[in-house]
Amino acid sequence: MVSLQTPICDFGRKAIDFDLPGVDGKRYRLADIKGENGLLVMFICNHCPYVKAIRDRIVRDTLELQQHGINSIAIMSNDPAEYDEDSFENMKRVAEAYQFPFPYVWDETQQVAKAYDAVCTPDFFGFNANLELQYRGRLDESRKESAATSAHRDLFEAMVQVARTGKGPIEQIPSMGCSIKWKNNA
Repeated sequence: MVSLQTPICDFGRKAIDFDLPGVDGKRYRLADIKGENGLLVMFICNHCPYVKAIRDRIVRDTLELQQHGINSIAIMSNDPAEYDEDSFENMKRVAEAYQFPFPYVWDETQQVAKAYDAVCTPDFFGFNANLELQYRGRLDESRKESAATSAHRDLFEAMVQVARTGKGPIEQIPSMGCSIKWKNNA
């Protein structure tokens, strides 16, 4: 498992459309999930300890962001041949166990992760109402273990700012996580 940090936010970069199958049997496109005030696109997986440490917080924050007009989607782009825990069946189990309040979709070809330049799990992309990138940072100071419950909620506060103003904070701390498990022919 390689630990990586995300690059700095490329402010204004437009969200890239996709059409991906969800664990709920539906297909999802960008237009289907965009919120009134923005969209949070998360690249996550099931096996990564960085993601496991924050799953409860992801659920909490995405539920609260809905009240601010920000919708969310989680994309799993890892090659499950490397980690069976990342299989589509296991994605269904995780989404159900944690009662994900957002679509959890599979990027089997890994083309969406490449189009977004996703590098790790978790990798967060926060877009405004015009689907322009305004946040690419961490959820909070959690790493492989959850941070203190009093930790500053970087992603949540940034996305509330995006909902109110259309602009993300200039100062952003990169997310850190496991590298995306690319297919050999990818």
